[in-house]
Amino acid sequence: MRKGDPITTYSGVSFYILDPREEEILDVDMAHSLSLLCRANGHFKHFYSIAQHALNCLLEARTRGFNTRVQMACLVHDGSEAYISDITRPVKQYLPAYKDIEHTIQTIIFRRYGVENLTEEEQSQLALVDDILLYHEFAALHRLSLTESLPEKLAEFDFSFRDMQEVEDEFLRELKGLSAQLSGEVKGA
Repeated sequence: MRKGDPITTYSGVSFYILDPREEEILDVDMAHSLSLLCRANGHFKHFYSIAQHALNCLLEARTRGFNTRVQMACLVHDGSEAYISDITRPVKQYLPAYKDIEHTIQTIIFRRYGVENLTEEEQSQLALVDDILLYHEFAALHRLSLTESLPEKLAEFDFSFRDMQEVEDEFLRELKGLSAQLSGEVKGA
């Protein structure tokens, strides 16, 4: 007997939030859901999805020359939100149960995509990229800046309104490409 009640994903998987399994994490479910979920609780100038954020994170990691593991981590670092939605940083700090659930699901997602044991340096690189995007997203898509000076970015980001299906398809292509690269690196090691 599994703990809690399941949600039904886009592909029809019964996903138990309190008892997640790695084999229930499907590329199509994550790509589809994240392409339809808006960042910042929808408080941007226009729709800008979590998947588009992840693709921009990937672009920044690539531009900085970060390794394939960090690139994959950047692409899937908000993957848990495909199953439990996004909660803004100011609110999340008051929800320890949510943070525990998020951590469990995200750990399984990282394991599923071969990035579960990031080094301290890789974790720092992921955090840097995520913060760079956060600040530049707010500067471009909101009426406020989170700091007086924006953190240096190396990539040119696309903050435009994009078709959700186009973003989903790009997310899937990148996920498959990075998975193949990681698989090749493991075999070549």
